[in-house]
Formats: sequence, C-alpha cells, structure tokens
Amino acid sequence: MSAFDEDLAGLSSAEEFLDYFGLAFDTQVIAASRLHILKQFHDNLAEVEGLETLQDEAKRAVYREQLTRAYQRFITGTALTERVFPRLVQAKGAFVALSSLRLPPKSGKAT
Repeated sequence: MSAFDEDLAGLSSAEEFLDYFGLAFDTQVIAASRLHILKQFHDNLAEVEGLETLQDEAKRAVYREQLTRAYQRFITGTALTERVFPRLVQAKGAFVALSSLRLPPKSGKAT
C-alpha cells in the first residue's frame, strides 16, 4: 500500500477529504450534501481509467480534481436536483400534491 493510499484510508468525512486535498469549502454546503458529495466523488473516480497505475503525486492530482468536481455540483445544486443516489434517480419526476394527503381520523385518545 502506498503512502497516499494509507493517507486515504484514514479519512472518513467529507470535511476530512476536502481538508486533505486543500480545498476550501462552505460548511453549509457540506452540512446539506456531505454524503452526496462523497458518493459523487466515488462515482467520478470510478470513471477514471488507469487510476490504479498512477504514481502517488499523479493519483493525488486526479483525486483532488474529482473531489473538486463533486463538490462544485452541490454548490449550485442540491441533493434532490443532482440525484446521485439510485433512490433519488428512480424518484425523478415523482410528485405528491399536499392537497392529496389526508390526516387519519381523530380517535379521541391521546397516544
């Protein structure tokens, strides 16, 4: 395992990844979309061919670029508009009107 891979193994939160790669970030963006950013980062890396063959410095540059791309998606978009998780992709276009919701009848008993 390379030094870079060992460094990555110690990271877990979106904030840790962003700090490690020296990327400035808005805490409000992270608070609202941290899992989505990490998922998009993972998906971005999966599309890079030959990543495993790169030396640490080249790999670090690719990871930084892909994390930047993932984070940028959520600066202007939201988890719902970007839809990186399969459940949200499947739900695209689904709409439930508030007027269609009905409250259950009151039973008179406190629960």
